[in-house]
Amino acid sequence: MPEFLHEGKLYYNPVEFAMARIGGTWKMPILWRMKDGKVLRYGELKKAIPKITDKMLTTQLRELEAHGFVHRKVYAVVPPKTEYALTERGQRAIAIINLVREYGLELMAEEGLGGK
Repeated sequence: MPEFLHEGKLYYNPVEFAMARIGGTWKMPILWRMKDGKVLRYGELKKAIPKITDKMLTTQLRELEAHGFVHRKVYAVVPPKTEYALTERGQRAIAIINLVREYGLELMAEEGLGGK
């Protein structure tokens, strides 16, 4: 497959492109918390992923929303209420995340770190 340019970034293969969308330290854990149709508020996500900073959670949610993995719904109430849920694209990513998770558990077991 030839390289291609998208949104000002050059990609060399589809794996690189996919990882740009759901890779990194936090995107997969964020998406995983919303699996099974869970709708979560910002504070619930923060509690579910305690080591993530507020700035990083906000940044990652914005990127996931911009790329169509997460839907953000803001309610016009005081104090403001915002909910996040997976889109159909985000739901499709869960299958991939689950495969990566299972592989990670296998690797951990092979290296004596628990897992399967």
